[in-house]
Amino acid sequence: MPAHSTSEIWTFADREWRVRRPKPFVLVIEGPGEPSSGSEDYLHEQLLAPQWREAFLQVVDQTGLVVCLNVRTEHPSYRDVRGRSSKGRLSQGEYYHHDGCSSPQKPRLVEIRCPHQQVERGVATAVAPHHAVVRAMLQALPADIAEPERFGPWQERLAQAATPSDAELDALQGLMNRTVRRKLAAEEARAYFRRVDALANAYVEPWSMGESRLVANGPSYTGEGRSMQHRRAYLRPIQVGEANGSLVKRWTNEELPLPGQAVDEALVASFCSEEDGTCARRLAAQ
Repeated sequence: MPAHSTSEIWTFADREWRVRRPKPFVLVIEGPGEPSSGSEDYLHEQLLAPQWREAFLQVVDQTGLVVCLNVRTEHPSYRDVRGRSSKGRLSQGEYYHHDGCSSPQKPRLVEIRCPHQQVERGVATAVAPHHAVVRAMLQALPADIAEPERFGPWQERLAQAATPSDAELDALQGLMNRTVRRKLAAEEARAYFRRVDALANAYVEPWSMGESRLVANGPSYTGEGRSMQHRRAYLRPIQVGEANGSLVKRWTNEELPLPGQAVDEALVASFCSEEDGTCARRLAAQ
């Protein structure tokens, strides 16, 4: 479906919604077609209601990124995003990643939310398709660190419009991440990833209060759908001591069970979380 930034009407869950499609992989839900005086938590009460939940999650699977604006909720299933960055070193969350990258089974999607709070969120979250991210990373890699013997064959292959497998993309991305971590200073690396954001046509819009972003975490859950990656994106150099609003997150499919079902705590515990600094594979690669 073509991308456009003007509002249109989308019919889902037996009602109309005001939506925008700013990029081919993004659906922004502004709210119900006709504002009501009832609850403002349309995400849980309508889109994720038991009878519509699976259909809505399939919309996320197929779209890539679904943004829900103006949702006021304090649902207990959310938890704080605890990952932090420093001026001198990139955190794991600043690299493009899937959630649960080293887990046998990955979360179906990750929902990241900016709750209503006193301090605005000044740090963005970039989201883009996995294949576009890896191609952009290779294109943006500075010539002085792009070792020909390592990256030359990949550059030739991708120049021929080849379609590597997910495993091959993961291997190439890991190689580039390690190269960037070892050979670029922190602010140089952040500038590099800002170039990657632009080349990958990433969604890097500022956060608004009450906004939830549901990101498809890869096709491995159903065998189809989009494989997206995301990262914490500093749009300008870090300022020490600068106040910044916080985010919360959850794995909606696994941590928001249907009535009568329980959370599979063992499965959830097996997922690693890059934002929280608990990704075993990335720690081992440092």
